[in-house]
Amino acid sequence: VQLQASGGGLVQAGGSLRLSCAVSGGTISSYGMGWFRQAPGNEREFVATISRRASITYYADSVKGRFTISRDNAKNTVDLQMSGLRPEDTAVYYCAADRLGVGARDAPSYDYWGQGTLVTVSS
Repeated sequence: VQLQASGGGLVQAGGSLRLSCAVSGGTISSYGMGWFRQAPGNEREFVATISRRASITYYADSVKGRFTISRDNAKNTVDLQMSGLRPEDTAVYYCAADRLGVGARDAPSYDYWGQGTLVTVSS
């Protein structure tokens, strides 16, 4: 299973970006999907997750109300719509897939990872 994240870039504070993760070599409907991020010098942290059938979503407190995770099982993609971006959202964002499909909030629960896409928010 391969995951390809895209959509990162440079945006001013208060702006929006939409990240997308394309899954190949597997059927996305089999997996819970998550987004994590890692800022320089920091550990990888949970951002958002969505269960296999999109019945469950969880968000980190720091992004709740600003970010929205969604999935399109027909297109084998999962998106992260980010609005109200802040400089502290600057990080490399990773998508990940978990075979249990429940929508996990911890990195070790994930089986497959994409390569990451850089989001930079300027003040």
